[in-house]
Amino acid sequence: MPFYATDGAAGLDLMAVLDEPLVIRPFERVRVPTGIALDIPRPDVVALIFPRSGQAYRRGLTMANAVGVIDSDYTGEIQVLMTNINPQEAVVVEDGERIAQLLFMPVYRAALFWTEARKETARGEGGFGSTGFRTDERR
Repeated sequence: MPFYATDGAAGLDLMAVLDEPLVIRPFERVRVPTGIALDIPRPDVVALIFPRSGQAYRRGLTMANAVGVIDSDYTGEIQVLMTNINPQEAVVVEDGERIAQLLFMPVYRAALFWTEARKETARGEGGFGSTGFRTDERR
């Protein structure tokens, strides 16, 4: 069962539920079962799955899709899409190992419409890197 590891933890730790150890080769992607499904009774709530920083730092194990989105109308088993970014060695995931964390967040659904008009801003269409990288580059 997922649990909060500390009183200040934002996310519930998700564990791998495996019949046998799972070997993940370098750069391989696998779905890791968690043995749980959610019943999110409100459409304005989403469950988000994030990687655990310790797994990435110590072992090179992270999530292939960066963040997993569990919509309120999904009722199947939660699986975590993991990848081994360690180029030299395989990672072995054991049954019961904490592999990811689950957070519940509000959903704000936008009303979209087509328009040719856009408001003027100081930034304008400046994109990647347009606001600088260092504090002395600020406008």
